[in-house]
Amino acid sequence: MEYKYENLLVEVENKIALVTLNRPQALNALNKGLLDDLSIFLTDADYDSDIRVVILTGAGEKAFVAGADIKEFANFDGKEGQQLAASGQENVFNKIEDFPKPIIAAVNGFALGGGLELAMASHFRIASSNAKLGLPEVTLGLIPGYGGTQRLPKLIGKGRAMQAIMTADMFSATRALEIGLVNEVVEQADLINRAKEIATKITNNSSVAIKHAIRAINASDKETGFEIEIESFGNLFEEHDFKEGTTAFVEKRKPNFK
Repeated sequence: MEYKYENLLVEVENKIALVTLNRPQALNALNKGLLDDLSIFLTDADYDSDIRVVILTGAGEKAFVAGADIKEFANFDGKEGQQLAASGQENVFNKIEDFPKPIIAAVNGFALGGGLELAMASHFRIASSNAKLGLPEVTLGLIPGYGGTQRLPKLIGKGRAMQAIMTADMFSATRALEIGLVNEVVEQADLINRAKEIATKITNNSSVAIKHAIRAINASDKETGFEIEIESFGNLFEEHDFKEGTTAFVEKRKPNFK
């Protein structure tokens, strides 16, 4: 099968699909086009017997994904905000988490906001030594809307997740490894080769057993938290802080939250 997309580069070799999020001019920020391409790829790859493992990474050396494309939703109201979160989770983030073939996030550089949420939805993560990971949504008057409030506590613990989300601080690659946010840290030049090493080991095992393992492991995580996150995310679009936070971002100034 041939894979051609506007915002993704896909190379399939030895049963491994290397998927590069390809908007380097915008530090691979998640816009509607990129999310749509990812959703289509996942649907196609599910049925492609030539793909047993997927590696997700970002184009360039600076960023995996630097966040969502804020200009696309800065003028949304609450209903549109809820729809943004719900459709993103259903069509991409939950689709990644529930994908029957392993998805490895190879985090090169910044993974912020929706970028970290994309990495957390993947089945596990390895990072380059220059990676920076965080959820800065509160600086925009928002909360994470693509599963971040649910997945981060499960990976690093409730207290650390609370602090990270409230402060909007970034984790270094070393700290991310210490707290279990990533599985391994390697030099950037070695990142894709290491991801392929792990993927090759996985392709040698039973794909049917792995599919069931993914389903069983994920079954322990299903709660109502995602619904609450979507509702809260949408409600915040009606607040002054969201308007101020996004306006300040676009104007490249510090927000003045009352």
